[in-house]
Amino acid sequence: MRRLVLSLAGFLALSALATASLAAPKVVTDIAPVQSLVAMVMGDLGTPGLLLPKGADPHDFQLRPSQARALADADLVVWVGAPLSPWLDRAYSGIEAKASLLTLLDAPDTEVRNFRDTQKADPQGSKTDSGAQQTTLQSAGQWQNDRDPVETGVDPHAWLDPQNAANWLPLIAAELSRLDPKNAATYRANATAGQATIAASEAGIATKLAPLAAIPFVTYHQAYGYFTTHFGLAAAGSVRTGDAAAPGAARLSALQQGLRRGDAVCLFPEVNHNPAQSAQLIEGTATRLGGALDPAGVDLNIGPTLYVALMETLADTLASCLSDR
Repeated sequence: MRRLVLSLAGFLALSALATASLAAPKVVTDIAPVQSLVAMVMGDLGTPGLLLPKGADPHDFQLRPSQARALADADLVVWVGAPLSPWLDRAYSGIEAKASLLTLLDAPDTEVRNFRDTQKADPQGSKTDSGAQQTTLQSAGQWQNDRDPVETGVDPHAWLDPQNAANWLPLIAAELSRLDPKNAATYRANATAGQATIAASEAGIATKLAPLAAIPFVTYHQAYGYFTTHFGLAAAGSVRTGDAAAPGAARLSALQQGLRRGDAVCLFPEVNHNPAQSAQLIEGTATRLGGALDPAGVDLNIGPTLYVALMETLADTLASCLSDR
């Protein structure tokens, strides 16, 4: 009987070791769209962690102790980069993390753009070749006041270009395969399937938005340059020129004057921001108040389907207002 117990204990121990050896890498991500892309690649093999809670500001966040432990225990961290999540940059540098870092803004073939123009940039802010020029009221100076905060440098919202998302999937698969070579074929297959899903969604969005390409509109803040440039939309400017500070009275007055001139058909507020200011701006104008845009998927279910749902919801929200002419 004693031998049987010892044999059973040994078997269970070996089984536990085998299970551990087959376990997928521990992965953490910064924001929900990135978590969704990693989840596409991992499939049934594991679930990537998400550090930024729903509704939290990615530009200004502090990890809870449990999140710091998850970061310290991770094998891989997939994030957009320091321009979006400086808190993660600080946290990773401040702990004895064993994880590899996959910084998507630094990844090969990532389309990186600067704020306030549509020139391609590198993540350090130096410009490379020119992209298609986008005419905006802000860049023309019509809505700008010298005292308003101006967003400069790299625009970190790169996931809103579906080509970037598609390019990142095989890179994520390669990192996972390096850490978990036994499942490399599965990661590669999942990445390929994810690219096909994104491509099909992108084609549908392009078809929906193509008839609306020349209709000017205003967004609440500068988060949509990748999306509007990729799909050729006529974004005319934004209410806020930065993430930290609210627009001054002079800027709001200039914005309202532009709307009264008919410079924008729709003004779109944003999830997690009070729409009252946007509603006030369109008073006495022909500009319509659109639905709230959600660039980070705050109102969507976290997981592998979130990314495509996010992009299609953005397109639906824009089209709902812009097509009502």
